[in-house]
Amino acid sequence: MNKPLRHALFAVFCLSPLVDTAIADDETTYGWVEKATIEPWGTEVKVKLDSGALTSSMQAEDIEEFERDGDDWVRFTVEVEDEVSDDIVSKTFERPVFRNLQVSGAGGEDHRPVVLMTICMGETLREEQFSLEDRDDMNYPVLLGRRTIQSLGTLDVTETFLHDADCHEDSPLRAHADKDYDEDIGI
Repeated sequence: MNKPLRHALFAVFCLSPLVDTAIADDETTYGWVEKATIEPWGTEVKVKLDSGALTSSMQAEDIEEFERDGDDWVRFTVEVEDEVSDDIVSKTFERPVFRNLQVSGAGGEDHRPVVLMTICMGETLREEQFSLEDRDDMNYPVLLGRRTIQSLGTLDVTETFLHDADCHEDSPLRAHADKDYDEDIGI
């Protein structure tokens, strides 16, 4: 191998970790567990970032599917521990069904409605797809899957709680979340 080529390869191998580190430093890094608020409710919950799951999921009970103006809708109650007050709180939501999810596992097949919900992580409001399931027996009421994680930034599986949920009141997405469908059920 000629000398200039050898020097060029040496530089690539030696400097590439520095380049990767510089790129990673520009991205926002999240831990495998973070805090987020469910909007427009504002309740703060622990959120697990799970790269093994494709679709995000949210704690939901009393899931009732119905039809409104020819469209599929779902009514559900989110009951969680508020990380700020340590109180168990609940709220009933109504949302149009975004899509239906078929989950196959050892226990058979399960059908879950998927809805759009808004959460605040760090300083960013995000409208994401969440499958609804009873997660009472799980440690984290909200799980973020790969579809959501890929748009966040970097996931550091050795860290937790790198961000506080601190979204601004005047965010356009918050205004959208506030107008959501809750007025239809008097909440």
